[in-house]
Amino acid sequence: MAKMEEITNQLMWNRLLSVVEEQGQTLVRTAFSPIVRECGDISAGIFDLKGRMMAQAVTGTPGHVNSMAESVKHFMRYFSINDMSEGDIYITNDPWMGTGHLNDFVLTTPCFKNNKIVGLFSCTSHLTDIGGIGTGPDATDVHMEGIFIPMLKLADKGKMNKTLLSMIRQNTRQPVETEGDVYSLAACNDVGCLRLNDMMKEFEINDLNELSSFIYTKSLKAVKKEIKKIPNGVYKNSMMIDGFENPVKLNATLTVKENQISMDYTGTSKKSQFGINVPLSYTRAYTGFGLSCLISPEVPNNAGSLSPYDINAPEGTILNAKYPASVCARHVIGQMLPDVVFGCLEKAIPDLVPAEGASCLWNLTFRGLQKDNKTIFAITAVTNGGTGARPSKDGLSATAYPSGVKGTPVEINEAVAPLLFLKKELKANSGGKGQFRGGDGQMIEITSSLKKDLEILAAYDRIKFPARGRKGGSNGKPGSIRIKNGRILNGKGTQLIKAGEILEISTPGGGGYGSFKKRSKILKKYDKENDLG
Repeated sequence: MAKMEEITNQLMWNRLLSVVEEQGQTLVRTAFSPIVRECGDISAGIFDLKGRMMAQAVTGTPGHVNSMAESVKHFMRYFSINDMSEGDIYITNDPWMGTGHLNDFVLTTPCFKNNKIVGLFSCTSHLTDIGGIGTGPDATDVHMEGIFIPMLKLADKGKMNKTLLSMIRQNTRQPVETEGDVYSLAACNDVGCLRLNDMMKEFEINDLNELSSFIYTKSLKAVKKEIKKIPNGVYKNSMMIDGFENPVKLNATLTVKENQISMDYTGTSKKSQFGINVPLSYTRAYTGFGLSCLISPEVPNNAGSLSPYDINAPEGTILNAKYPASVCARHVIGQMLPDVVFGCLEKAIPDLVPAEGASCLWNLTFRGLQKDNKTIFAITAVTNGGTGARPSKDGLSATAYPSGVKGTPVEINEAVAPLLFLKKELKANSGGKGQFRGGDGQMIEITSSLKKDLEILAAYDRIKFPARGRKGGSNGKPGSIRIKNGRILNGKGTQLIKAGEILEISTPGGGGYGSFKKRSKILKKYDKENDLG
């Protein structure tokens, strides 16, 4: 009987993963913002009545999913499980209780079966514009960055809070799109709940208690088993990146002891005056993801699989910035953390660790006037650099790691905003040389299709400090931003592109792995055929 119960629980676990995947796909299909529907900048998952993440959609970013895992517990501190009703929806974009910056709205919905609450569905998506100074790092406190929604009830027993929706509409340059994205988030959770009820009816269960315990126990056991393969010890690494007003040092100490891992960021630079600061939840999200990628990539992500990791950063550092620090561009720093993790683990499991990559996204965030000279457009087009070379393969070109979001198609960008893309191609040889090459970045040229001024809200890194190669591999080429045949622009901050000017973006390449002398004849032939040096 015990064996049959285990098989049944495994089947339900697999089914649950399909439930949250449909939840996530609903969000992608119904979203208004191109960064969501085209790129997948979301998270979706189910939580038990203790606020523990049971399953997450594969569609989504680690920064959203792993920080959202903490946000549900915050919701439960503000709203008692016993007071929740069917049709209730809760909302926040609090960076310290959500996913790290104001542009990410988090919605949590209690799910009922036979008038009894059985779990909670939660989801996140990035909204292109929520007012304030815009989606850039220029602000000096969080209140300059847009509307700040505390823990609130968006819907009460199925009745939407029209006052709150009106406030959201009035605090954005794109009211229709923003309100549409809020309803998309709500629909996403509703679909998850419907599919969960179908699953519970099929397997004839009335609660998720046994299943959640099974998932956590199995996941925790599997991760601890993998951690035991790593030699006990203390492993250190540091990395310099561009920062804003000053370069930033990311310093880490990773300790492996028995079946636990702790990561401490003591020695990391102090918080910035500007919006590249990172709330601790986002630091934990990308650090945990980096650890999972190398240690337990086959174990599904949930509260159990994440629990062996103890991750901390000293308060007041750029990786643990407290309210009211500006945090809009927290991804610039946060998405570098898997590379920092890898640098620590390289000393413990050297044959599994890739070289450094471009890491943080090079999102093209533009703002300007439409043809009528009244309507403001805002768009964030996702653009990626190259990943680091792997111990047995070349790196991936124009690929977002660790964020996992896709690049926005040119046709979509030009359809929703007055932009003209004159060039978008791989930047050959921007990946570092080695036994295995780093992935290449891109060359992009953009101008206004209306011959009007544009604002670019830049938040880029790896311009001064490129991705480092590993084991003798060369560094990747740095990125750059400039006006074609003209002035060099800053990697961070809002800047003007005058009418008729062409913006030239070069995204960074990934680092190479191993000595180029060891590169195989077959790969060298491939390089020659593709004009790679």
